[in-house]
Amino acid sequence: MLSQDDVQALFLQCGALLNGHFLLSSGLHSSGYLQCALVLESPARAELLGQELGFKLKALGSRLDLVLNPALGGVIIGHEVARALGVRCLFTERDANGRAILRRGFSLRPGERVVVVEDVVTTGGSTKEVMEVARAAGAVVAAVASIVDRSGGSAPFDVPFVSLLRLNVPAYPPTHCPLCAEGTPAVKPGSRR
Repeated sequence: MLSQDDVQALFLQCGALLNGHFLLSSGLHSSGYLQCALVLESPARAELLGQELGFKLKALGSRLDLVLNPALGGVIIGHEVARALGVRCLFTERDANGRAILRRGFSLRPGERVVVVEDVVTTGGSTKEVMEVARAAGAVVAAVASIVDRSGGSAPFDVPFVSLLRLNVPAYPPTHCPLCAEGTPAVKPGSRR
């Protein structure tokens, strides 16, 4: 099993733990950013992290039928977790209004037990959107998993939540951001523009 220190060292080794002034997909600002794509670009590392999350999910003792994740960030790790669990994997995409939906012929069956898998959880907003997609289809959200929980354990989910690395990286509303007050420009390195 990987320790939290092992996972953090992997991010550092890959240059995926960035410092600066970042605009997060949640709209918050932060001095730290985790670029999971740099870690997951290696199939071997993606498989390892997926196996580790799969192990943690199996330890919950709950039957899981399906992995559901948001595109784009959760696609690779979601697939690897699904492989580790031996279940299928679907992903949500955003429609023209920015809402998470199922496309590409994907469907959930009522009663299916779903784990929502993310690369990074900050506020939990995107995860909750994916959870609602599952619940609207009649599926049961049994757990949430992510490589990194940057909320420091404060993301409010109503199901068990497992992660491989828990960090407390402060995030600020733009109106209260100390980096903005210093005049440092914010950059948006993620997939949502």
